Amino acid sequence: MALRSAQGDGPTSGHWDGGAEKAGKNLRQMSKDYQQVLLDVRRSLRRFPPGMPEEQREGLQEELIDIILLILERNPQLHYYQGYHDIVVTFLLVVGERLATSLVEKLSTHHLRDFMDPTMDNTKHILNYLMPIIDQVNPELHDFMQSAEVGTIFALSWLITWFGHVLSDFRHVVRLYDFFLACHPLMPIYFAAVEVLDCDCDMASVHHLLSQIPQDLPYETLISRAGDLFVQFPPSELAREAAAQQQAERTAASTFKDFELASAQQRPDMVLRQRFRGLLRPEDRTKDVLTKPRTNRFVKLAVMGLTVALGAAALAVVKSALEWAPKFQLQLFP
Repeated sequence: MALRSAQGDGPTSGHWDGGAEKAGKNLRQMSKDYQQVLLDVRRSLRRFPPGMPEEQREGLQEELIDIILLILERNPQLHYYQGYHDIVVTFLLVVGERLATSLVEKLSTHHLRDFMDPTMDNTKHILNYLMPIIDQVNPELHDFMQSAEVGTIFALSWLITWFGHVLSDFRHVVRLYDFFLACHPLMPIYFAAVEVLDCDCDMASVHHLLSQIPQDLPYETLISRAGDLFVQFPPSELAREAAAQQQAERTAASTFKDFELASAQQRPDMVLRQRFRGLLRPEDRTKDVLTKPRTNRFVKLAVMGLTVALGAAALAVVKSALEWAPKFQLQLFP
């Protein structure tokens, strides 16, 4: 899809003469999701730049509602979930209503597809990949979290909003969105694992991270580490052992080659424990796998190149977004 210049089509440009405007009053009256969407959008004040005029913010909130309802109306197989508006508002603020509608609709039928099922089964399945990744990098931290019974539900909002709900700095949100858009649909769970691995192995540190993500984390470093983890532990390796017994579930992630063998009933944490504890010596399991990646240097160079390229892309997107919204750029990026 070719993107035209969006100058003048940013957050301050108002409605466009297209599908989102046609959603209007009739669509709101017919949609079964309207009341929930309305409540979520009303609670989304913190997602808008500080200092933005109230009238402008209210106009954007109306556009946000229209975009969501239009996408749901066009795609009846999709089901709204709380947190979806956090993703939509990010695109709305960067590219405006017209492009946001097209981009998010495409994203909703691909990267976000699993979150928009009638049940949370596929979402829970994706969350199941968090602990086994942690186990391979830091078994001590994994065992500590298991004994503390923290589970994985703490990462739910991270995953389904692409961290948009928990990060206050818009620059960090945009950077992560660039990264996730260019990667496999499961990359957010790898990034979540890196977030957890960055904390110390004690109750105070873990509790602080799980209750509120620090806003000053080294995001470029974490992005690079997430890419390394994906190369070392691709989804296919996590699911391969169960493939002979069960047919892969056709989730959004399964459309990618690395995930073709996944199954909704498979427990990746058990597969990883059985596989690596059976193959590795005990002393080898304590080593940081990031220091000895099991891949060739060309793949590593490709991952590093992707990270550098995405960094440049993120800066370009933020710069363009600021040009579209000069009235609040100082408040957004002090």
